[in-house]
Amino acid sequence: MKSDSNKIKKATISAEGLSRLISLKGEARQRLWEEAGKVQEKVVGKKVFFRGLIEFSNFCTKNCYYCGIRKDNRNIDRYDIPDDAILSAARFAYKNRYGSLVLQSGERSDDRFVERISRLLYEIKKLSKGELGITISLGEQTRETYKEWFKAGAHRYLLRIESSDEELYYRIHPRDEKHDYQTRLKCLYTLKELGYQTGTGVMIGLPFQTYEHLAKDLLFMKEFDVHMVGMGPYIEHHDTPLYRYREQLWPLQRRFEVALNMIATLRLLMPDINIAAATALQAIDPMGREKALKCGANIIMPNITPTANRKNYLLYENKPCTDEGADDCTNCLNVRIAMAGREVGYGEWGDSKHYRKKPPSIPPVGGRN
Repeated sequence: MKSDSNKIKKATISAEGLSRLISLKGEARQRLWEEAGKVQEKVVGKKVFFRGLIEFSNFCTKNCYYCGIRKDNRNIDRYDIPDDAILSAARFAYKNRYGSLVLQSGERSDDRFVERISRLLYEIKKLSKGELGITISLGEQTRETYKEWFKAGAHRYLLRIESSDEELYYRIHPRDEKHDYQTRLKCLYTLKELGYQTGTGVMIGLPFQTYEHLAKDLLFMKEFDVHMVGMGPYIEHHDTPLYRYREQLWPLQRRFEVALNMIATLRLLMPDINIAAATALQAIDPMGREKALKCGANIIMPNITPTANRKNYLLYENKPCTDEGADDCTNCLNVRIAMAGREVGYGEWGDSKHYRKKPPSIPPVGGRN
């Protein structure tokens, strides 16, 4: 195994080497996963950290070609959870010692939305006595908005690049002022400058995508010096423009396996970052997230959105856990995490060790590391 480990480490130097790793199959793939699991245990440990996910609105101003809640999808019931329900979900996360939560929605940037998020951040910090960590995933915003939300209490931000290749980016997004690749990059760099723990990610198995694209995505994450990553297999949605290319897709099982290869390779490439086990993995394999935990992932996002709204936040089809309550989701994950040989870091923020090496320029409001 030592020789395998050396080969893997040498291979990660180049895009060509990364392409080979993420395309591995059979016994070689299993060795990759095992090596990544060992590095994970050595560098970030066996703890898995919860991020209680609140998908509070599916209203969106964007028209991304892959997304089920895109603006022009008329076959969806739109919803916007009221503030008191969001705060009730936050109390659940605090009471159950999740350590952190995630606020996620369709993308908006109007003044009313920006002010609402600021107010919610302050209220969540207040109700949790500053103890709940807060990640937000609310798309492209102005520098002033990012700064306002940081001061209000958010300290992590997830903005997925979706593809670091500009040409592929425009094959999965409209080419207009609302879907500009350079704006996406600028937002990511702005988030880092302001002191956020900055996360990004990609979809794996898109139409037109190659192993070389995915290898360059990993190199992009390395060069950007990302703190956390959320990535998973692309799963098509019938009410999206990309659905017409479904016959060109890798089989679901292959998308799943390559997604795990990506997680494992990234763990070797950037040993001390946080990597999420995406819910989309479980949409393909009932044990998908557990398998991800064993080969490099150390973050799980239990869905604590009110059950009545979950079925309408379908970015892709066959999304799991849409009919479960928050308690059901938590109990299920406790068992699954133990089955993966991991333990839950209750009551901990679980900040990226990579981020801790570089103190933020603006201190988060309250809370603990």
